[in-house]
Amino acid sequence: MPDTLLLLAAVGYGLATLAYLGLTGLIVASWRQRPQGRLLVLATGLSAAWGALSALTAWGVLPPRLELTAEVARNGAWLLLLLYILRLRLPPGATLPAPLRLIRALGGVLIGALLLASVMPFIAPDQPVLARWAGNLGLVLLTVMGLVLVEQVYRSTRLEDRWAIKFLCLGLGGLFVYDFYLYANAALFNAMDAQVWAARGYVAALVTPLIAISAARNPEWAAPVGLSRSMAFHTASLLGAGVYLLLMAGAGYYLRLFGGEWGDVVQTVFLFAAAMLLVLLMFSGTLRARLRVFLSKHFFSYRYDYREEWLKFTRALTEGQPGEQLCERAVEALARLLESPGGALWMHEGDAGYQRASHWNWRDLNGTEPADSPFIQWLADKQWVVDLDEMKTRRDLYGDLDMPAWIRHADDAWLVVPLMLHDELLGFVVLKHSLGKVSFNWEISDLLKVAARQAAAHLAQMRAANQLIVARQFESFNRTTTFVIHDLKNLVAQLSLLLANAEKHKHNPEFQADMLETIENAVARMNKVLAQLRRGSDEAQAQSVALADILADAAASKQAFKLRPALDLPPSSLRVRAERDRLTRAIGHLLQNALEATPSSGQVSLRGFEESGQAIVEISDSGSGMDDTFIRTRLFQPFDSTKGAGMGIGAYECRETIRALGGQLEVDSAPGRGTRFRISLPLDNHAYVGGDAA
Repeated sequence: MPDTLLLLAAVGYGLATLAYLGLTGLIVASWRQRPQGRLLVLATGLSAAWGALSALTAWGVLPPRLELTAEVARNGAWLLLLLYILRLRLPPGATLPAPLRLIRALGGVLIGALLLASVMPFIAPDQPVLARWAGNLGLVLLTVMGLVLVEQVYRSTRLEDRWAIKFLCLGLGGLFVYDFYLYANAALFNAMDAQVWAARGYVAALVTPLIAISAARNPEWAAPVGLSRSMAFHTASLLGAGVYLLLMAGAGYYLRLFGGEWGDVVQTVFLFAAAMLLVLLMFSGTLRARLRVFLSKHFFSYRYDYREEWLKFTRALTEGQPGEQLCERAVEALARLLESPGGALWMHEGDAGYQRASHWNWRDLNGTEPADSPFIQWLADKQWVVDLDEMKTRRDLYGDLDMPAWIRHADDAWLVVPLMLHDELLGFVVLKHSLGKVSFNWEISDLLKVAARQAAAHLAQMRAANQLIVARQFESFNRTTTFVIHDLKNLVAQLSLLLANAEKHKHNPEFQADMLETIENAVARMNKVLAQLRRGSDEAQAQSVALADILADAAASKQAFKLRPALDLPPSSLRVRAERDRLTRAIGHLLQNALEATPSSGQVSLRGFEESGQAIVEISDSGSGMDDTFIRTRLFQPFDSTKGAGMGIGAYECRETIRALGGQLEVDSAPGRGTRFRISLPLDNHAYVGGDAA
């Protein structure tokens, strides 16, 4: 036998070994303790062993006798499985018909004899030609028995169950027919056809998927086996690529053989072109899509592996940053379910109707649809996936649906998928025709409806998040404006008090000095308010400040009041880290409340000191005081004030400012005995003694 033929034979039997090993692994992985499952594992395992021994025989490592032993054992295991399946078809307590019992008996004797002959060749030891003829004839009889049992298994299966068993019958029938031809030819001419024998490994590998499909469809004859679509796709792709390469290698060999002087050059160019064509085909989206559709149609009871599809769909929607390009990812995820190369998304934009929000590989499809158009109302009421191709041929199925012109005139438009959120039409997606020529049916419709609702939920969440961001921006702006207005109100109150006293004390030099200082402080605070508005935020860079300076500024800002607070300043080395103006404003507001709540004969004190590693500020007054209910429910409630002209925002702003600095604000008060506010702030441990604020 030529070396090239032996190489091809070894490769073919090696592929058969791998195929049957893989099938055995699948069955064992889904093992259920059933006799038919064990028989199937036995048959596939012996087939793998036969393939391995045949490959080693082709390489010349082992003698042909071991290959014959494995082949007889393999055929015997398949016959045993077929007989057991036939036994399962019989009613309980019934026995096999006489012809089948005869086949069982003859098969047992024949297999035993062939196994014995392969191990101890005692049949006509002096007549090797006769021994080979008898062995070939025995193998022909085994293949005939196998064909009879395959035919009986198929006939004994009910019509509605034959879809589950037919691939097993086709696979084993093909093996037995091929072996029948091989051994019948050897028996007639007393010599094995080397080319037919070399190709048998490839034939055995090709029928493996058929056996796997029958196992995956799980009739009563086998343990359940889960054959995933991904595995089927890659197996079919690799098998197709392998057959293609073998054909191209054979063609290249003959080009070299008959090409004369140009043979080597022609063979090299041909093989390179063939390899390049294979790469192009394997990376072709259209070819891959059509292969997936073909496998789903003809090898599985359902088109989709729903677990895998749902995992991929959810992963596509949740990839990347939250909200980032979610619209485009939603279109892509829906399109990939059907091998569609592109699509576009329309979403409801209030009074503007349904506007195009995003697209995936479809830039030139544009249009706007009013929210009250008949098309939108139809989608919202019916919640159907519209097949535009079907609509052209079966217009009656869609009733009075009037498709918009911009969709109707798009040549590549195929499906319109509504995005429903509860009973609201959030938007819709238009998809291009499938690369895999997928036929639209109820299964695709149901899958798209469920996937579209999932996508609608994510899109609604994205929209709500965006609206929340906008609302927070307005809230921040309104909050800043409220604090600014509150500061302006306090300044206006101070200036009004100053103006009320000016007529009476305008000739008093001390009053004039206080008036000028109060106006100067008011102007300074107004400039700070304007700077704060220009910044657009009430946040500024925190810095190390002396608490004594903060308390002095807060007391100085209240000089318009007749009652002056008793000031007890801490040492200048006591520092905190804060925004100076904001903390001054917070302490000043508490001081102002104390001055307003205390009669002119009362007392108000402001003091600062260090206690337990904290900077403490206490503001005490002998005013009217507050009860516990008021402190708990109203004091720090924004927009709640007991003052006729008050805004109720000052105490809330003070507390939030102190909390933002890592401090605490405590209140001790009772009606008739005054109030004490106690502020605790963390010390600035990194400041150096006597240092100024940065």
